[in-house]
Amino acid sequence: MRWQDRRRSDNVEDRRGSSPSYAAAGAAPLLLRFLPGLLRSKTGRFLLIGGLLAIFGGRMLGIDVLGLFLGGAQPTTQQASFSPEEEQLAQFVSVVLAETEDTWNEVFAANGQRYSEPTLVLFSGRVNSACGMASSAVGPFYCPGDQNLYIDLSFFHDLATRHGAPGDFAQAYVVAHEVGHHVQTLLGISQQVRQAGSGRSKEEVNALSVRQELQADCFAGIWGYHANRKEQILDPGDLEEALRAATAIGDDRLQREAGQRVVPDSFTHGSSKQRVRWFKTGFEGGSVAACDTFSAKTI
Repeated sequence: MRWQDRRRSDNVEDRRGSSPSYAAAGAAPLLLRFLPGLLRSKTGRFLLIGGLLAIFGGRMLGIDVLGLFLGGAQPTTQQASFSPEEEQLAQFVSVVLAETEDTWNEVFAANGQRYSEPTLVLFSGRVNSACGMASSAVGPFYCPGDQNLYIDLSFFHDLATRHGAPGDFAQAYVVAHEVGHHVQTLLGISQQVRQAGSGRSKEEVNALSVRQELQADCFAGIWGYHANRKEQILDPGDLEEALRAATAIGDDRLQREAGQRVVPDSFTHGSSKQRVRWFKTGFEGGSVAACDTFSAKTI
């Protein structure tokens, strides 16, 4: 993938080497100290109950209200040094993010809409987001609560060594997939999925999740289509790298690697075959309309 000397995004926040913690971490012991007095007071009980309702309600909406009560999440910065390889990888994902910005700004403008660019947060180990605290074990993720993408760059090492999907375009596919979730949020699709899943069985919610994830794969393919058409960034073999990555993180493949029985009803992201199919759908046509996984009779 020809990415050197290209524009880097300004929407990158580097939290590597920082330990997320609450600025008012001492608030918890202080709260315990005054809790008996709060419980004896009618006003205190009212405030306490109201605060608890706000915290739990915020969590349901993907908002970290507790962090707001405690003064916001403030990172505790530590001295950290990164290898030249990791620094190059950080530059690479910044370029990929910039390419997605160019693509989706163009696509949205063509439909009379404005694209709001997300922020990519680089972290190491664990990170605090509006969706709560997360460790690197969850892999890259998108949080609709703050419209940020979160990536621990060590994931790409696992993608190459553990899942057998090396290559820069495989890494770019991962970034573009998370951006695809941001596009779904801007278009109102994510909210519609949450509403459609309300009161449904676990299997039905999983099926909706699969269609949502496959659409994000298709949106990632749209980025590849537009970026290569305009910039001709792909080298021979790049597409195959992305397809190997899509295959490697299919639910059926991951269940087999874990020594588990393949259970389609438990899928949340789609099978390897489905992920490859929908990425190729976006990549070959570049059409948002072609990515309507929710109307497709078969996925």
